[in-house]
Amino acid sequence: MSSFILFLRSLVFALLMVIATVVWAPMCFLFAPLPYNQRYHLTSFWNRFVIWSAKTVCGIRYQFKGTENLPDGPAILLSKHQSAWETIAYLFSFPRPLVYVFKKELLYIPFFGWGIALLRMIPIDRQKGKDAFAQVVAHGRKRLASGQWIIMFPEGTRSFVGTKGKYKAGGTRLAVETNTPVVPIAMNAGECWPKNSFIKKPGLITVSIGKPISPEGKTPAELLQQVENWIESEMRVISSPGIYSKDNLPDSLEAATPDSA
Repeated sequence: MSSFILFLRSLVFALLMVIATVVWAPMCFLFAPLPYNQRYHLTSFWNRFVIWSAKTVCGIRYQFKGTENLPDGPAILLSKHQSAWETIAYLFSFPRPLVYVFKKELLYIPFFGWGIALLRMIPIDRQKGKDAFAQVVAHGRKRLASGQWIIMFPEGTRSFVGTKGKYKAGGTRLAVETNTPVVPIAMNAGECWPKNSFIKKPGLITVSIGKPISPEGKTPAELLQQVENWIESEMRVISSPGIYSKDNLPDSLEAATPDSA
């Protein structure tokens, strides 16, 4: 496909995304009085439209593997992070409502921030350090008790395709504090919707869900190592040939297969 066609399709998609955001965000305020589950479902129509547009206009298809591994109970999802695609698609793709832990500055984004402010997410002030984590634990307990799943990106920010960021233990610390199993998730969305790129490329995104890992008897660091090993080894399986080199893997893979919760 020529560069011009890719640019044109990406431009049409960007315009559709902007229009949908400007139209739908104000409408979300009409959903504010509704029960949470209804409000969550209606708000996520924006997400569904954006992912549908990405598929229809840009040719970005997707598939989920390992959905049978999702537990019927509380869970903390820890996912690879390469793109904006997963932050949008995950919201409507799982059987339970998701709670994102994100920096509070996102709430200040016009239209977009208005929508997520209605969804019981957990905004944090990273400058507060320990106090910020205490807030995550307090809110996290409530969200898990109410039947929601918490999702976090251990790398903290999007990584470029074929690389991995430094995995941070915030999610596994929360898992140990709340005695909640973690579910590792690998995905290769960056191959179609790259970090810091206007151009969207056609292709198939694979989201691979691993078996739950129990935090029982583990430190946050030990639990994080299991999560990192599984995700990064699974990236070799789902990524396009030659993209994920062995140099990007963790030093050890002996814990790559997580134990069941």
